[in-house]
Amino acid sequence: MEIIGFIGLGIMGAPMAGHLLDAGYSVVASDHRGAPPKELVAKGLKTVTGSNAVADAADIVITMVPDTPQVAEVLFGDGGVASGLSKGKLVIDMSSISPIETKEFAKKINALGCDYLDAPVSGGEVGAKAASLTIMVGGEDKAFERAKPVFEKMGKNITLVGGNGVGQTTKVANQIVVALTIEAVAEALVFASKAGADPAKVRQALMGGLAASRILEVHGERMVKRTFAPGFRIELHQKDLNLALEGAKALGVSLPNTSTTQQLFNSCAANGGAKEDHSALVRALERMADHAVGG
Repeated sequence: MEIIGFIGLGIMGAPMAGHLLDAGYSVVASDHRGAPPKELVAKGLKTVTGSNAVADAADIVITMVPDTPQVAEVLFGDGGVASGLSKGKLVIDMSSISPIETKEFAKKINALGCDYLDAPVSGGEVGAKAASLTIMVGGEDKAFERAKPVFEKMGKNITLVGGNGVGQTTKVANQIVVALTIEAVAEALVFASKAGADPAKVRQALMGGLAASRILEVHGERMVKRTFAPGFRIELHQKDLNLALEGAKALGVSLPNTSTTQQLFNSCAANGGAKEDHSALVRALERMADHAVGG
């Protein structure tokens, strides 16, 4: 089995790396930004110092960090992955970042004699822990086939969508759908509440009809129970919708409802909710409703 380097052991990355360890892979991480999670060390996680040392020790390097600048730094900064690569290795970025920058990252890695896949995921913390992530992959067929056994330990719906950058484009499209569906669920539950209905019972009833969705099931429950500890933070969804809106501007495409939903996320962030789960978007609609009644 190939040795896996894993950079980014956060809310998503830690359980993903844990599944690889459980499957018998040797996994290497860096300790230069703090000690890795104890539960992973107990499973056999090995540590080295620096991203370049991770790349040197591994056959396949996975990055799972918050945004485009972090990926650029991890890959090409001082002591970055690129400086530790040798020909024949595979770099897989599973972060959610700019499709345009991804294409440039791939060219730089390819120039070193290595393959590159962009493989962002959907499913949040729940999916990461359950190894049920949807994985949207951009890159060459041979690199995908090499990585597929690794992906299968972390996800269920795994698709090679196209060349480098297309995986990230697919993730941006996914985030548009997720954001707008969260907004729709929030509107429905706020409407029901203000009309005097029990939002919990309304949600239960809707789950049996055409309005049923994974968002209504999981995020609707969060809205009803007021459990906004992050599975996926508002600030990260803001970042993803910024990518959508920037891409739309470059393409001459109108995304009016994406823009509106981003403003609701902005309202949440302005009121101190940037690190709450994206289901807390409901708070922005509730504030608007309360203001309308009060005004």
